[in-house]
Amino acid sequence: MFRRTAVIATIAALALTLGACAGGSAAPDPTSSAAADADATLRVGLVLEPTNLDIRHTSGAALEQILVDNIYQGLVTRTQDNEIVDALASKHEISADGLTYTFTLHEGVTFSGGQPLTSADVVAAYTQVKDDETVVGHSDFADVASITAPDESTVVITLTQPNQNFLFALTTPAGLVFAKDDTTDLKTAANGTGPFTLADWKQGDSITFARNDAYWGEKAGVKEVVFSYIPDFSSGVNAALDDSVDVLTAVDPNLASRFEGTDFTITRGKTTDKAVLAFNNAAAPLDDPKVREALRLAIDHKALVEAVGAGQPLYGPIPELDPGYEDLSSLVSYDPEKAKALLAEAGKSNLSLTLTIPSFYGTTVATYLVSAFNKIGVKLTVNSVEFPTWLTDVYQNHDYQLSFVLHVEPRDFGSTWANPEYYFGYTNAQVSDLYEQSLRTVDADESAKLLAEAAKIVSQDNAADWLYVGETLTAVSPIVQGFPTDSINSRIDLSQITVTE
Repeated sequence: MFRRTAVIATIAALALTLGACAGGSAAPDPTSSAAADADATLRVGLVLEPTNLDIRHTSGAALEQILVDNIYQGLVTRTQDNEIVDALASKHEISADGLTYTFTLHEGVTFSGGQPLTSADVVAAYTQVKDDETVVGHSDFADVASITAPDESTVVITLTQPNQNFLFALTTPAGLVFAKDDTTDLKTAANGTGPFTLADWKQGDSITFARNDAYWGEKAGVKEVVFSYIPDFSSGVNAALDDSVDVLTAVDPNLASRFEGTDFTITRGKTTDKAVLAFNNAAAPLDDPKVREALRLAIDHKALVEAVGAGQPLYGPIPELDPGYEDLSSLVSYDPEKAKALLAEAGKSNLSLTLTIPSFYGTTVATYLVSAFNKIGVKLTVNSVEFPTWLTDVYQNHDYQLSFVLHVEPRDFGSTWANPEYYFGYTNAQVSDLYEQSLRTVDADESAKLLAEAAKIVSQDNAADWLYVGETLTAVSPIVQGFPTDSINSRIDLSQITVTE
């Protein structure tokens, strides 16, 4: 099941980090002749500040975005396009039956506190994830039977059954490695193996990383990174334009035009952020498939994306960066007349519905839906609530008809659509069975095929409407080279970034 702590942090984080499609100059030229300054400071403007730094016990994009790969590392990590690659492991092998994972550690790795990394650190860190329900990612280790260290440089993880998502889970906070018996207060300090160390945290203002000159791999290209937290979008743009930050992410699409005529480049990044119009499938009138289909037919997805100024249309529960993605646009058309006919068949003409939406999402989506549904004879009342209220009423108590939130976690199909207890109230035994098969097969291609089949059924059932998949809009100064573009709501790999003199 999707963890409550995770949904609190990730949905809230995305509300503040979703970017957009926008105009801008071409991407920075990586062949620029300007010399990189190894002593430079990179200044990054972000929106959402962490409440604490304990990534072991606190979920959310605000922590993952800056700490993963920069301060802390796992045996494996993932690239911007969600491909899994080795990190602290120099190599890994998976047995033919999908039950045994063997990792060989890089030599010469040390924590910033000076402790050498050995397999005992990995075993201790992963055993805690497996045994302690309070640790982030505990549920991802449900299939783990044992974690052992045959020698100081080898870790062997044995599963009770194959799990296609397990290696991916090791790229999340669940897979991060911490020093055994370390006494660091992770809420305010850090002791990782990454290319940066935590230098300073001025709560309510900024977090500073310093280059780890004892790093086991290639040294970072800048001496320090300062993350300035600017929760107001307009103030963030002002900070970029007055040279207070070198990079601003994410940029509100309505403010992107302010960068026109400046030296800043606007980049658009892919995400797994799904803008979901949730239907309460378990309660009338949304338990009627004709009503659900009618509502989807009333939405012109391309027009909505233009109104939002962000993202790409999405017609099913799996985004492009996740296994199982398939273009399902053929399943959904824009047809208000057919929508009205379906409502008449269902005896639901002149229907009244309520949309419960967290207030921080603004009014664009809600305003569009009110207008679109009005055209098919549905009166939509918007109930804008504070996020804690949404969590209690919608997420926890399932007391709603329609809702809108942005679901940011990658590979979340199992916790949402294959989970009858989730707040969508969607139950389909065939979908749950297909998802289970996709987990247990050792063939990744077969797994993706099964996921695609399950996702298609969910869309055909009109279990929700996926309004769009988000894009992250980032403003980058011409002095910055190598700033990542995609998936930066999840993590920003700072190791390859340089700043010119």
